[in-house]
Formats: sequence, C-alpha cells, structure tokens
Amino acid sequence: MAEFIIVFREVLEASLVVGIIYLLIEKTNQPSHFSKLWSGVFASILASIAVGFIVIQAKNILGNNSTQALFEAIFLYLTAFLIWYVIFWLSKNVSDKKVLEGKTLQAMELSSMGVFFVVFFAILREGFETAIFLISSFSITGTFSYLGFISGAMLAILIGYLIVAQGRKVDLKNVFKYTTLLLVFLSAGMIAYGTHEAEEYLVKSGKIENSKIYRVWNILEPAEVVPGVGKVSHIMHDKGAIGVFLKGFFGYNSNPNIPEVILWMLAMIFGLNMWRRFYY
Repeated sequence: MAEFIIVFREVLEASLVVGIIYLLIEKTNQPSHFSKLWSGVFASILASIAVGFIVIQAKNILGNNSTQALFEAIFLYLTAFLIWYVIFWLSKNVSDKKVLEGKTLQAMELSSMGVFFVVFFAILREGFETAIFLISSFSITGTFSYLGFISGAMLAILIGYLIVAQGRKVDLKNVFKYTTLLLVFLSAGMIAYGTHEAEEYLVKSGKIENSKIYRVWNILEPAEVVPGVGKVSHIMHDKGAIGVFLKGFFGYNSNPNIPEVILWMLAMIFGLNMWRRFYY
C-alpha cells in the first residue's frame, strides 16, 4: 500500500510535467526538442536509481549494527521532514502550467539543451523523492511490494496522459488531497520507527540497558507453536497478520517506548493540522 501511494503521487507529478512540456513543444512547432525531452526523462530516471543505490551502499558499508541503527534513525527522520516539505510546500506549485511553460520557453531561447535540463531537474526531484521514500518504507517493513510499485506507476501515467493529452477534467486537488493525507500517516510512522532505531542504537552501543526502557505495550510475546506450521506470532505483533500492515503504513511497533509514542502523536497532530490548513 505504501509503495502504491508513494509511486502514484510522484509519478503523476512527473507525468504532468512531461505532458505539459511535450504539448508546449508541439504547440510552438519545435519538434527538434522532442529528443531532448525524452533524453531528460531517461537521464533523470537513471540519476534517481543512482541516488537509491548510493544510499543503500552507504547503509551497507557501515557494517556495525549500532552505527547502522543510528544511520537508519537519522535517515528516517530526514525522510519524514522531506515528505512534509514536499506535500505542504512544493506540491502547491507542482505542474503550475504557466510557470512551467515560461521556464521551458526561456530554456529553449537560452540553449539547445535547455529543454533537457528543465525536464531533467524537474523529474529528478520526483525521482529522488520516490527513491528516498521507498528506501525508508523498506527499512521499516523489510519487504517491498512490486505490485504496488507497478500499479501505482501505471495508474499515474494513465491519468497524466488523460489529463494532458486528452483534455479530460480530473479533480487533481482531490487526488492530491487524499494521497497527501495518506503520506501524513506514512511520515508519522517514519518518525516513530526512526525513534525505535535510535533506541536500538543506544542499546547496541551500550549507552542504555534494554531492561530499563519502559514499554507502553509489549506484545512481542507470546508466540505459540502450531504443529505442522511452526512458530506463530500474535496477530498484533509487528510481523503478525494485522501488525505487519500497521507497521508498514503507520510505523506501528509491537513494543514501543514512551518517546516513540509521544513523537508519533506529535507528528500526527502536526501533519493533520498542516493538511487541514492546506486543503480547507
């Protein structure tokens, strides 16, 4: 679910950018710029993949468990702040047709590669965000939904095509309104899980004893053994039937500490308040 929401939102924004610039090139009868447009798209996709690869390698190079936990904590916090920045500031100006067309026309006049750079940096921003958000989501759950990723991308491209090329009227404000609300939950979950990773760093580095950490609730146990099946966790364990969904989307934890729960609540209050002010 998280993969679908992240990819759908970011790819829709990227599709609108590409579509608007494509129509502008067509309208101004400058077909020589089409090659720059598509070169910019493919180059930005490759650059986004490179960003994701570099982050993953940086995480793996650390090796030390406590240091890796600290890295993940900082990375999750930064991702949550980036989500807030994106959904409450940048999205107000995304796909502003007049602004984007003006920048593109200026770029065409300045350089033959102008369109390439406009497209490259516009799409790279979306690709960078997608890579960072997906890596953070994977850090929390340890799983990745290819179905969510592919279906989110395909639906976004289809809607972007219908809006730009076919002139269909789709209420984009409502689309972004509800995907933004889901991202509010996702970012609060990243704050919570970042706090969990910070605790893990403190425990593994010997700065605090695990036994001295107060848990708001703890359902890591019991785990029953079912004949022929093996060890089965409680359904509310963060690897249980319900817990695994709550963990992936809301940052749920089977044994949270007090700061984790408090920061999750504060992040939710902040996010929901900003969401309400922006969309109402």
